[in-house]
Amino acid sequence: MSSSPSARNVLGSALMACSYDPLTGYFRDGCCHTDAADTGSHVICARVTADFLAFSLARGNDLSTPRPEWRFAGLRPGDRWCLCALRWREALAAGVAPPVVLEATHERALQFVTLAELQQHAWAPAGRA
Repeated sequence: MSSSPSARNVLGSALMACSYDPLTGYFRDGCCHTDAADTGSHVICARVTADFLAFSLARGNDLSTPRPEWRFAGLRPGDRWCLCALRWREALAAGVAPPVVLEATHERALQFVTLAELQQHAWAPAGRA
């Protein structure tokens, strides 16, 4: 996979941006682009929850604490972030998987979880069915 603008999402269409504020993605380009160097496969665009952030912290990945030296303000519930596919799968098994933005989730996620699992946790903003 590459970080090209022709990247596809799990629905088979063009990959949409996940978040510019906070700025997310393996390449910090706002999208869940990936390539062979992205060993964590930061490909699932999720709207993080307090339960997920606590789960991630318990697993040794503190996503809430600001780290100014990395220009990282820390995530808050409701922020969108490109998550590692295996961490999302772990959270799914633990019952704390955060909602997923399908249009912004890279097709590489399907190497780790099924489309049905992602669809069961799809986030739909207000006014969208």
